[in-house]
Amino acid sequence: MIVELRRQFDLAWALTDLHLSALADEDHLWEPGPLVWTVHQGPSGRWWPDWADTEPDPIPVPTIGWLTWHMIFWWTSALAHVDGRPPPPRSEIDWPGPAAAVQRIRVLSARWSGLLDSLTDTDLLGPATFPWGPDSGRSLADMVLWLNVELTKNATEIGQLRMLRAATRSRG
Repeated sequence: MIVELRRQFDLAWALTDLHLSALADEDHLWEPGPLVWTVHQGPSGRWWPDWADTEPDPIPVPTIGWLTWHMIFWWTSALAHVDGRPPPPRSEIDWPGPAAAVQRIRVLSARWSGLLDSLTDTDLLGPATFPWGPDSGRSLADMVLWLNVELTKNATEIGQLRMLRAATRSRG
């Protein structure tokens, strides 16, 4: 099964990298409408995401900056869980800025890729608590599958926002 999961990840990463490579710095903070989740630079210069513990209704449209922060957040958390470390609290995971966010995602991807290279089919049967919680009964294979889907979803959202921004600019 690891071979198939690896192939799926490689495809999801290729789509993600295609969109990340095409981003301009100004794409990250573009707001496609009046209700968005984005990232904000604090007085210290660090960037922090909008967040609500309960998803609002209507759901805000995330900016590319927020989406790249979200990727950093869940990938950092997933890797910590697999490494047997407690993940840093969400409130401690900042957004490093446009170019640095793309670079951080590439580093996380390389770490995840290395992890996949080290796993066996037997390893995939082991328990995983992220992102479901300690009593989920889920396996590491479930986590890898979830991560592949989450990566594809975020890449698609980034690509769609990038294309919408380009189409909006071309109209005038």
